[in-house]
Amino acid sequence: MNKELQSRIERLYNQIDDLRYRYHVLNDPGVTDAMYDGLMDELRKIEEKNPELITPESPTQRVAGIPLDRFEKVQHLVPQWSFDDAFNEEDLRNWQERNLKILEKKLGGRPEDLNYTCELKIDGLHLVLTYEDGILKTGATRGDGKVGEDITQNVRAIMSVPLKLKEKVSMVAEGEIWMDRKHFNFLNKEREKNGEILFANPRNAAAGTIRQLDAKVVEKRKLALIAYDISHGPIPDTQKEELTELKELGFKTDDDWKVCRTIEEILDFWRKWEKKKNSKDFWIDGVVIKVNQKSYQELLGVTGKAPRWAIAMKFPAEQGTTKIKDIYVQVGRTGALTPVALMEPVRLAGTTVTHATLHNFDEIARLGVRVGDSVVVEKAGDIIPKVVRVLDKMRDGSEKEVKIPRVCPICGSEVKRKDISDKKQEKSAGIFCVNPKCYAQELENIIHFVSKKAFDIDGLGEKIVEHLLNEGLIKNPADLFVLTVGDLEPLERFAEKSAENLINSIQSAKEVTMARFIYGLGIKLVGEETAIRLANAFPSIDKLVATPGEELEQIEDVGPRVAGSIAEYFKNKNNQKLIAELFKNGIKIRQKTADIRNKKLSGKVFVLTGTLTSMSRDEAKEKIRALGGNVSGSVSKNTDFVVAGAEPGSKYDKAMELGVKIIGESELLEILD
Repeated sequence: MNKELQSRIERLYNQIDDLRYRYHVLNDPGVTDAMYDGLMDELRKIEEKNPELITPESPTQRVAGIPLDRFEKVQHLVPQWSFDDAFNEEDLRNWQERNLKILEKKLGGRPEDLNYTCELKIDGLHLVLTYEDGILKTGATRGDGKVGEDITQNVRAIMSVPLKLKEKVSMVAEGEIWMDRKHFNFLNKEREKNGEILFANPRNAAAGTIRQLDAKVVEKRKLALIAYDISHGPIPDTQKEELTELKELGFKTDDDWKVCRTIEEILDFWRKWEKKKNSKDFWIDGVVIKVNQKSYQELLGVTGKAPRWAIAMKFPAEQGTTKIKDIYVQVGRTGALTPVALMEPVRLAGTTVTHATLHNFDEIARLGVRVGDSVVVEKAGDIIPKVVRVLDKMRDGSEKEVKIPRVCPICGSEVKRKDISDKKQEKSAGIFCVNPKCYAQELENIIHFVSKKAFDIDGLGEKIVEHLLNEGLIKNPADLFVLTVGDLEPLERFAEKSAENLINSIQSAKEVTMARFIYGLGIKLVGEETAIRLANAFPSIDKLVATPGEELEQIEDVGPRVAGSIAEYFKNKNNQKLIAELFKNGIKIRQKTADIRNKKLSGKVFVLTGTLTSMSRDEAKEKIRALGGNVSGSVSKNTDFVVAGAEPGSKYDKAMELGVKIIGESELLEILD
């Protein structure tokens, strides 16, 4: 290896990295991109001629490699915690008192030197960085606290993240990824020009950007990192020293932190930044207060989900006014009946929302909420906003009072308040359904509704359905069709594109065939084939609803039990209400075609067995039915064709036994052509 060339490369590394550090970390106004463009060009040319000299920490390797197919999982070396929240002075004093009692018990007295660091709470995305001997090895998301996603390739594209530290230290550093206001506004203008949905706020933009599979997108959007914690490695004795150490190692840190000794000093700091929160390039949604001394942090430890030695004191929540369109009751996993307000869309904290929690019926009584009221809603630490005040002077007399349910709105079972004392003299504020299967029943109904053979809503799997149900955003399938991107964005699992994609999938599913509509209702004993026969027999859903059971028995394969089940379903007022809500929320049943040319398989019965290669069996069924044919699940003497794919099952043997014609996939394709 040419020593002179190697020496030149090392000097280029050092000079380019020094300019990067001054520009992206220190914000040195005397440094510009142009200063290191020539140096980068020289380094690239050397590496092109001598590829064996390329190292992972080379400045040219920040954006390298082909786009990823997906992100791999990575186990965190240190568990990742979230902070408990405080919203007022009382919360903060209670937190301090709890900690002092713990320390008093462990130390034999309350410490007199206890103090705190107050740091600005950046509204971004948590990042975990692992370094070995000063070289960046992995960058990962928080994930579930134990396992995150390996986003190293994207992290390397963030210029404020050092690929090589100023010391050869092995450590885990943590910080917040963010997008500044200037680049956020520019990005949204570009998206508006391209007809794309705008990002609600910089946090969503940063979260979506860091999970792009192409690092070049990350580089283009100019994310930044501010580091604030060393969670593994040589950890200093205080948080103050830790922040200083991070800066000395080459990380970008925020200098607007302060060591405070009293609650009064903390509150002064908090009030100051509540007024100045828009003065920074990044969004701030509060102040993080940490016990400064690491020895006291260790004694305080952690709870199941958060460290006792830190708390996030939020700024006052953003409020807005809107009108309540309806109040419905959601039944949760514990059986609790929670009233949820469906509102006219309102923007809170940069997102459009349509739902707000009312907690329980005692809260409705306290606030005096009625359907049709104009209200003030607030978005604080809760996932779903809450109603905080009724604007009763806005009433016009059309508002309706909310009555406490006498029975469960899902299953019709008894509801009651629970005893909260041994003497049974105190009752819970919440009302509970006594049927333990109620929640599971409603969950299964919605999962069935969105399934492939019903409305086939892409991206709406079982876990997402359960999440939406638990958060009170939906109570039945009809509620899916009034959700907004802003309703989904605050929830876990949803980043830049996922909320937008799911809403698009839901909107695309609004037009369905009558057979899919009937099947999606989940009528007992009505499977896919019966739904198709009902759809073929009736010109509209209204005609089907009005048909008595004895007439339904005239339809092929609809016996007395099935007919009775159908008639019973449509007589139920809750089911009638659901169907009405579906149409109100935009569902349309696709009109049948009367083209005789497309009915060449009319009267023919097909049975499918084995695996098809050119299409799925469900696709084959739809094509057969579109041409007037019927698809059965079993072979009989009335079967015209058994289509045998790869590895056919017992239906093939039954066809051989009965002498039914067996055709292959190629013959089926000829018939469908």
